[in-house]
Formats: sequence, structure tokens, C-alpha cells
Amino acid sequence: MKLNVKEIALFGMLGALTFALTFAMKGLPNIEPVSMFIIAMTVVFRFKALYPIYVYVMLEGIYMGFSLWWVPYLWMWAILWGVVMLLPKKMPVWLAPIVYCIVSGLFGLSFGTLWAPFQMVVFKLGIDGAIKWIIAGFPWDIAHAIGNVCIAVLTLPLILILEKAKKIISK
Repeated sequence: MKLNVKEIALFGMLGALTFALTFAMKGLPNIEPVSMFIIAMTVVFRFKALYPIYVYVMLEGIYMGFSLWWVPYLWMWAILWGVVMLLPKKMPVWLAPIVYCIVSGLFGLSFGTLWAPFQMVVFKLGIDGAIKWIIAGFPWDIAHAIGNVCIAVLTLPLILILEKAKKIISK
């Protein structure tokens, strides 16, 4: 996964753009463009998408502080990346937006559940505490899922833009 200078610049900018757009949307509860960006970057750049993903994760930590809330970010976004890596590389144009919306929505819906094992270990909640954590956060996960689906509608246009960028940097 050796990078050239153009890729380093592009991936840095994509990570920073993901962070900036997320920061701009902080006032909206659990609505963020990160899932859409991760899906699009993974579809286009495959394994190399991990670079801008972790640029984003590091920027979150730098800006918001490297505290306990940040630790699950080290694997949460990699889970979404892994799910997208399992999708077929070539999907019919009519099907791709539907699949991306479903994946993004399900990821938003499962966010609290994916976070629960960390809470269980760090705060010694036990299984009962983790289940209570999931139930208490489920309304926010529903909002997250709805927001993700709404934003994921833009995934296919973003993929097309990223494919053009990929062609430019490969010259």
C-alpha cells in the first residue's frame, strides 16, 4: 500500500474534509457525513481508504481530545470499512445507492451496540449494563440511522467525484 505524493495529499484532504463537514454538522443530533465518506472512499480506494479514515480519526482526537470517547473510533470506522469491502466491487447503478443507504443506515442503527463492548469493559458495566446502555441509546441510534440514510443518497455522486480524483492522481 505504498503511497505517492499525490495520494498522500488527496488522502490528507479527504480526511480533513470529512472532519470539517462533521464538525459543521455537530449541531444536528447524530447526523454526520462520515459514513457516506467512508463508504465512498472504500468503494473507490479499497485498502488505501484506511489512510483518509484514520486522518479523520486523528483529527477528531486532536480537536476534541484523546479521551475515552475517542478510543472506539479506532475500530468503529474500520468495521464500516470492512463491511463495504465485502460488497461486490461492481453493482448495477440502480442497486448501488440502495445498498449504500442500507449499509449506512444499519451502521447508524448499530452504532450504540458496537460501542457497548467498550463501555462494558472500561466502565465495568457487565452484560446487563451493556444492554441497558444499548437500550438507553437506541433512540439516538434511530436518529443516526435516519440521518445516515438521508446523507447516503449522495454516496454515488461522491464516488463519481472520487473516481475522477483517482484518475488524476494516477497520472
